[in-house]
Amino acid sequence: MLRLIGLNHRSAPLEVREQLAFSPTQVAAALTAWQDQTTDLEAVLLSTCNRTEFYVASPDEQLPTTEQLLQFLLDQKSSPPMGFTLASQIFTLDDTEAAEHLFSVASGLDSMVLGEVQILSQVKAAYQLALEADTVGSWIHALFQTALKTAKRVATDTALHEHRISIPSIAVSDFARRIFERFDDKKILVFGAGEMGQETLRYLVEYGAKSITVLNRHQERAETLAAQFGGNVADWNRRCELMIEADIVVSTTSADEPVVTLADYKAIESKRVGRTLFVLDLAVPRDFESAIDQCSGVYLYTIDDLQEVCNKHRQERDREIPKGERIVKQSAAAFMKDMTRRRHGTVIQQLRERWTKTKDAELQRLFKKLPELNEHAQAEIRYAFERLLAKYLHSPLESLRDEPPDGEPHKLVDALKKLFRL
Repeated sequence: MLRLIGLNHRSAPLEVREQLAFSPTQVAAALTAWQDQTTDLEAVLLSTCNRTEFYVASPDEQLPTTEQLLQFLLDQKSSPPMGFTLASQIFTLDDTEAAEHLFSVASGLDSMVLGEVQILSQVKAAYQLALEADTVGSWIHALFQTALKTAKRVATDTALHEHRISIPSIAVSDFARRIFERFDDKKILVFGAGEMGQETLRYLVEYGAKSITVLNRHQERAETLAAQFGGNVADWNRRCELMIEADIVVSTTSADEPVVTLADYKAIESKRVGRTLFVLDLAVPRDFESAIDQCSGVYLYTIDDLQEVCNKHRQERDREIPKGERIVKQSAAAFMKDMTRRRHGTVIQQLRERWTKTKDAELQRLFKKLPELNEHAQAEIRYAFERLLAKYLHSPLESLRDEPPDGEPHKLVDALKKLFRL
């Protein structure tokens, strides 16, 4: 049995999600508390900037209610949020639906930016924390291993990850990589310290960028962004001087007029002879005067240049979504069928052992009463008893095998366990 409670960017706004966000340290502490309280229930807590999801599983035990699980999470917060506010934003999924959801998350199908790959590493990290806290058993292990395999299958069997649709991802993967084969030897300047610059840097670093310098009118914000990517900070007024040695400039300021004019670039152009300058002007209004694009060795791209490719990618990506969703549904159905088979297998084995033991005891009693029976006669009687037992077991075992994975819940198994005290 599997249950998920959670909230994400679809069910709750940021101010609500923040109330139930857990850092990795807090996740570890929460799982330790869970292990202390409920040693027989498996659990994983996944918490990112866009979601907090609590997965709980057990092959036999009754699972806690949504309210109980939410209360446990609230109890783990040092500054408890307002429970009644969260309760209206929480969603609950059981069994197949819960598995489908996790597989969609791991595959990037449930992300704010569809097809993002970062979420897979976050799913792996959540599973690892649960392993360290000893809250992983056979169900959770199988669930998350299947999630990783499903994500890999979506990545290889669809083109979903090939069609990035955020402006920064397209700027790097579709434009910068046309100009440069490698980024580890390139000098990168970032003008501005907002979210757009941060995301663009993340993609550049993925492709190997190392030499990063951030310039911003507010020094503290520049320092924060630079520290995140192991970069340096320079004075804003040195931006044109630093462009002499730069290979890539990412500009995302909120200035009302260009921060680099044609005259500014002409003043340093002679010092850049023979070198390529790739400029991503992601600001609105534009940070670079458009005429700079006509200068020798300059490749200047703006939001408008990127938006056309972005729209094309969105259409191509949307065609891939149904393929990914089919893979997720197939994986979830196969997972639940396998888990149900494992759960039923234990009951089937116990039932066979119970009736076989009874059969053997009756045969022993019969043979003692009829000592004149030869070996052939005993073998025939033993064979008849075994056929009779097999026929009696056939119908209930077939019913068990045919029971839906998330039937109400596992009613036949529970009935058999009660009837035969298994």
